[in-house]
Amino acid sequence: MRVLLLVLSLFMATPALAVLPDEILDDPVLEERARELSKGLRCLVCRNESIDESNADLARDLRLLVRERLVAGDTDDEVIAYLVDRYGEFVLLNPTRTGANLILWIAGPAMFVLAGGIALFYVRRRRPDNAVATLSEDEEKRLDEILNS
Repeated sequence: MRVLLLVLSLFMATPALAVLPDEILDDPVLEERARELSKGLRCLVCRNESIDESNADLARDLRLLVRERLVAGDTDDEVIAYLVDRYGEFVLLNPTRTGANLILWIAGPAMFVLAGGIALFYVRRRRPDNAVATLSEDEEKRLDEILNS
């Protein structure tokens, strides 16, 4: 019986999110929007964790702020813009691909291509020419002496 209960509890286990019951909005549509927005916002205290998953006090404050803005009638884009204006683009888990961020998005693949080109140039330059080096008659005789002795 205990094994059955253990197996059932494992199947029913879901990841626990940090949203507390007192944060949940009465309107299920607004709550769903708040949850979706929270999944894309970074906790400024934790490393690479959304505010929806974080237990930090600042994450709770951000979750409440998102819900407050939604109740005030802001659209999703307006809520995101408000948070970016207030905290910078670091608050976004997936930063925009414009402006200075574009350099960061392009730098990784560009460096990879550049390193590949340098490696290819180096390998081609180090490869011996197709010309076959031949030994002179004196060198062949000396080689035969060495090998046969």
